[in-house]
Amino acid sequence: MGIALRTLVAATLGLCATTAPAQTYPVKPIRMIIPFPPGGPTDIFGRMVAQHLSEAFKQQVIPDNRPGAGGNIGVELATKAPADGYTLTGFTVAQTIAPGIYKKLGFDPRRDLAPISLVALVPSVLMVHPALPVKNVKELIAVAKARPNDLTYASTGNGTSPHMLMEMFKWMTGTQMVHVPYKGAAPALVDQMAGQVVVAFNSAVGALPHARSGRLRALAVSTEKRFAAMPDLPTVEEAGVKGYSGSSWQGVAAPAGTPPEILNRVQAEIARMLQQPELRERIVNVLGGIPVGNTPTEFSQYIAAEVAKWEQVAKAAKVSLN
Repeated sequence: MGIALRTLVAATLGLCATTAPAQTYPVKPIRMIIPFPPGGPTDIFGRMVAQHLSEAFKQQVIPDNRPGAGGNIGVELATKAPADGYTLTGFTVAQTIAPGIYKKLGFDPRRDLAPISLVALVPSVLMVHPALPVKNVKELIAVAKARPNDLTYASTGNGTSPHMLMEMFKWMTGTQMVHVPYKGAAPALVDQMAGQVVVAFNSAVGALPHARSGRLRALAVSTEKRFAAMPDLPTVEEAGVKGYSGSSWQGVAAPAGTPPEILNRVQAEIARMLQQPELRERIVNVLGGIPVGNTPTEFSQYIAAEVAKWEQVAKAAKVSLN
């Protein structure tokens, strides 16, 4: 066999080797690790993706809830799985906050995971109890500066998105408020409506009915752009805090080293799912999210930016967990 022929054969075999995984994948069930308990937003979005992929691939995608340590236990489990496309994981803002606040973390989200797609942004709404005499963000800042460490704010726990969103707000506005952490969104909302705490960043889906009823007053939305379900509500930046932007978000990733062809195939199906009008409407109006569906490269860049942002916030706010 001549050199040219051998080269052609080798190149052909190499092409077959790189395309084979995507052409044959999947040939068996896929595990979808959901790193939070059943019933929460990560579980809802994870099961939505699992159901769509099951139908698209004609293979069962099995949700596997592995909660603990703010999602870190489940995601770390995923990083140790074979990089063959048969383990996927829900991946959230919590895992980009974690490197900045945990002294010991069993994984690096930038190194140990292969991002697939950002499924949805989940805006938070800055809300106050109606008894607090403020109608907008500038008035809240003025009251907080006049009464340092007098106002209390609720969160869903230390190091969670609502906690870090408020720490970023305090840092960027030069205000001081007292953190009151709760074990979840429901008890935090109950106490805020009762006036036990006066300020909080609440998820948009949880905030919407209380804003409409007048039990809480919505001041601004945390994201860079306004939220379609609350179009009259300004962003925090529009309300006067230049450069402010943050949210919870839900994504999907795989162990680092998973073949790009498989990542792209899964991403294409997620993007196709998010183009369905009924599903998009449900994400916006029922789940309080903004559908995205970006590429692995775009999601990787987004993750790196999120890690850098939350590391900066954690350092400025002196937030640290064991």
